[in-house]
Amino acid sequence: MTPWYRRLGPGRWKAFGAAWLGYLLDGFDFVIITLVLTELSDEFDLSLATAATLVSAAFVSRWLGGLALGAFGDRFGRRPAMIASIVLYAVGTALCGFAWDYWSLFIFRAVVGLGMAGEYGSSSTYVMESWPKDLRNRATGFLLSAYPIGTVLAARAYDLIVPNLGWRWLFWLGILPVFVALWLRRALPEAKDWTEEVASGKAGETSATALLNRRWAVLNVVVALVLATCLVLIFSGHAGNLYPLYIALCVAGFVVFGAQISGRAWPVAVGLMLTVFCAFLYSWPIQSLLPTYLKTVLHYNPGQVANALTWAGLGYAAGSCLAGILGDRFGTRTAYVGGLLLSLVFVFPAFALGPGSVVLVWVLLFVLQGTSSGISGLLPKYIGDHFPTRLRAASLGFTYNVGALGGAVAPLLGAQVAGHIGLGPALGWLAAGLTLLTALLVGFDVPARLGRIRSREPAEVS
Repeated sequence: MTPWYRRLGPGRWKAFGAAWLGYLLDGFDFVIITLVLTELSDEFDLSLATAATLVSAAFVSRWLGGLALGAFGDRFGRRPAMIASIVLYAVGTALCGFAWDYWSLFIFRAVVGLGMAGEYGSSSTYVMESWPKDLRNRATGFLLSAYPIGTVLAARAYDLIVPNLGWRWLFWLGILPVFVALWLRRALPEAKDWTEEVASGKAGETSATALLNRRWAVLNVVVALVLATCLVLIFSGHAGNLYPLYIALCVAGFVVFGAQISGRAWPVAVGLMLTVFCAFLYSWPIQSLLPTYLKTVLHYNPGQVANALTWAGLGYAAGSCLAGILGDRFGTRTAYVGGLLLSLVFVFPAFALGPGSVVLVWVLLFVLQGTSSGISGLLPKYIGDHFPTRLRAASLGFTYNVGALGGAVAPLLGAQVAGHIGLGPALGWLAAGLTLLTALLVGFDVPARLGRIRSREPAEVS
């Protein structure tokens, strides 16, 4: 029997390697902000809660990046969408180094979010559609292992650069992915599934043609502007007493776009948004506030922070790879739920240790991130299975990145809860409760059940 890795051939491995590199650099650029929250608080005289909104800023724009760049990928191909995404997040990161106040940094972080969202959707679909169908859990799990490796490199760069040159140089380093994009433009073929469907002449309507339909074009522009305004007001802390109204407008706007790109399967899209939202809520309080916890609660110096984050990132990467293998062996949902439930064993011990237990903190963070964040390497496969090829990039990108607003809520929620019970207990309780909720949503395949309410039964994800 031929080993699975020999079935791919050099072309598929080259496609995977290119997407993996792009996603690694995505992780590097995206998490820089979490490493320098304390420095930014001092520079711009911000509280922890206000500084945390700068993490949220990139999530505020992700829905638009996932929608627009996903539609671009459905219409023109996965490769050009991936290249455009890399350029966008790299330029946005470099601009952060020139920020002169809170709002300029907020806007530049929003540009990073646009590119990151496009990179997730385009890279995931590019790799999935280039690999055999029975290996696609491995494809997405291995691909998403790049993100935590990027966070590890960011942590090492933080230790080398920030104490000596200051926080701005860390952002300026983020322009490097542009050179990778130039290489990708020359070196990569297009995804196999997309190419075959376009060549067949039977592709039908794409997400781009649905969104640009003359009947809906003006409405879509209005809805997009309303969504953007409401999200900025909510996550910058300027919503005031109209907070519930803005949330309701956002939900309505997301359903409008979801119905256009997913058609009659829009309840499935809504269910996937909810599932991903909860997945970000359980993982991102830790990912966004862990550096602050290590510095302010455990009183680690920059080198110790970098070491702890390195082990956490390696655990995340190892967990993503293992998730892909287990997903192909036991099924996507079974592997996903199993990893989530196992992670509950390690949540509270990881945040109960004092500053003297350095090595044990490393071990617990490695295992916790491997079983919780790492298992989310199955998410692209889980989402993508619900949509046809010509709608997949936009549908996956949009549903995932709307759900990713949980990552915008997460640092704010973590900071608020920490004000009452302390940062360590806040991270533990939020992760445990929301991990359990996500396991229930995936385990009972709530998106597929919502689809059946619409009398259109999608293929249930195994």
